[in-house]
Amino acid sequence: MLDTRRNITRRRALGLLTASSAALLSSASTASAFFFRRPASPVVHLDELPSHWLELHSDTLDQYTDFLANLQLQQVGTHQIIVAHAKQRGSVWNSLPPYPMWKNIGKTLKVVDRIAREIDKPVREVISVYRSPAYNARCPGAKSSSWHQSNFAMDISFDVAAPVITRTVRSFRNRGLFRGGVGGYPGFTHVDTRGVNTDW
Repeated sequence: MLDTRRNITRRRALGLLTASSAALLSSASTASAFFFRRPASPVVHLDELPSHWLELHSDTLDQYTDFLANLQLQQVGTHQIIVAHAKQRGSVWNSLPPYPMWKNIGKTLKVVDRIAREIDKPVREVISVYRSPAYNARCPGAKSSSWHQSNFAMDISFDVAAPVITRTVRSFRNRGLFRGGVGGYPGFTHVDTRGVNTDW
């Protein structure tokens, strides 16, 4: 049954505050050495998602949300990722990735989160993550061998010009942060962790 939580639970919030307070109190560092960055919200706003899509994914959305929350991303919101799955092209709806593919996106999400922290800008929009084969076939310009279909790829935008982000991501990759593809497009950047470096 779908959990209709629209805000972080009081218990989870208290747990985060307690853990943060304990860490601060137990440290010998001075207060000026601390920098607290609020984690990205694990909340999914169900009322902002298409009702038909919710019905199709009611059995797995809670578990997938928990999987994303456990990645402890700071600059990529769980809701942003879910919204990227809940899209339609013509009569074809995109979907959540199959369970065996969930872990594939973990590394890519962590790479994007790390880059966002380094440039001190949150991700503005997750345009695309996993694409089902049927949905991918409806996306203009999408390759039939797209890494989105195996849940390794993300298309993202920041409140920074896309070419600047593309160059920044390539710079981080070339310094060894990850191995994968970086594609530059008007308005967004593609990032994947396929294991082989490639640019377009």
